[in-house]
Amino acid sequence: MLSATLVMTANAQQETAPKVQGAIITGTVTDLNGDALPGASVTLKNDSAPGERSAESGNDGSYAFDRLMPGVYRVTIDAGGFVLWTSGAIALTPGQSYFVTGSKLRLASDVASVTVYASSDEIAEEQVRTEERQRAFGIFPNFYVVYNRDAAPLTKKLKFKLALKASTDPTIFAAVGFAAGLEQAANTPDYGQGAKGYGQRMGALYTNAFTDIMIGEAILPSLLHQDPRYFYQGTGTRRSRTFHALSNAFISKGDNGKLQPNYSNIGGDLLSGAISNIYYPKSNRGVGIVFENALISAGGRMANGIVQEFILRRFTSGANRRTP
Repeated sequence: MLSATLVMTANAQQETAPKVQGAIITGTVTDLNGDALPGASVTLKNDSAPGERSAESGNDGSYAFDRLMPGVYRVTIDAGGFVLWTSGAIALTPGQSYFVTGSKLRLASDVASVTVYASSDEIAEEQVRTEERQRAFGIFPNFYVVYNRDAAPLTKKLKFKLALKASTDPTIFAAVGFAAGLEQAANTPDYGQGAKGYGQRMGALYTNAFTDIMIGEAILPSLLHQDPRYFYQGTGTRRSRTFHALSNAFISKGDNGKLQPNYSNIGGDLLSGAISNIYYPKSNRGVGIVFENALISAGGRMANGIVQEFILRRFTSGANRRTP
C-alpha cells in the first residue's frame, strides 16, 4: 500500500512539474548586398557545454536551431569564398526565440575571420528587407508585422520606404477595385452609376488608403518617433494576447522601446478623413465622415490585430522562423 502511494505521488509530481521550454535561434545568411547565401555552413556552440550543432542555410539563406537549453551561445557561419563570420554572445532564456542579425558576409581577403557587430540602422534595414518579403498565403502583403521581439527601431527613411511599398503593392489596387464594386452596388457615396461613378469610387478609396498609410505609418511616426508596425506577441495566455492585439490600435511602441498612445495611427485616420472632404461629393462631406472613417480604420486595426496574433503567422512566408 505504501509503495503504491509513493508511485502515485511520484507520478503526480511528474505530471505537475513545469516543463522547460526549448529556446530557438534563427537567422538569415546574406552577402553585403543583402542577397541570400544558400548552402552556408552554420555552427552553434554553447560557451558552457561541450559539443556543437550544425546546420546548412536554405535557399533563402535562413537557418534555425531549436530545442536549446538556456545558456550563452555563439553562431559561426562559413560560406565558400566569404570571410568566416562569428556572432557575439547570445544569452538565451527558457522558451526564448532569438533572431541573429548582422550576418552579412563579405568576400574573403587576407583576413581569415571577422566578428561583425552591425549598427542599429543596418540591423533595421535587414529586418525591413525580410518584412518586405512577408506575404500571407504567398500573395497578400504582411509587411507591417514584426515577429522578432527585439527588432531594431525604424529610421525615418525606412518608415517612408515601407509605407510606399505597402501603398503601391498590386494587391491594394485589386482590393480597392473590389471595394469600389461593393460601393457601386450600394450606390454610395453619391458619385452616381456607370463607369464614371465606379472610377470615382475607386479613386476615392485608393486616395483614402494612400493618405492613411503615408500619414499614419510614415509622416506622423517619423515626427513623433513611433514604430508603425504590429509586434507579434505569440506567447502568454489567450487573454493577454487578445488584449495585446486589440490595444494595438491605440497603443504603439516608441522608437525608444517604450509603449505610448498611438498618436500616429489615430492622427492618420483623422487627417485622412479630413482630406477626403476635398474629393467626396458635397452630399457626403462634413465632420461626420471624418469620424466615421476614423472609427472604421480603428476597427479594422483591431480586427487585423486579432487575425495577426492568432491566424496569419502560420500562413505568412518565413514567419515561423522568427517567432518570439
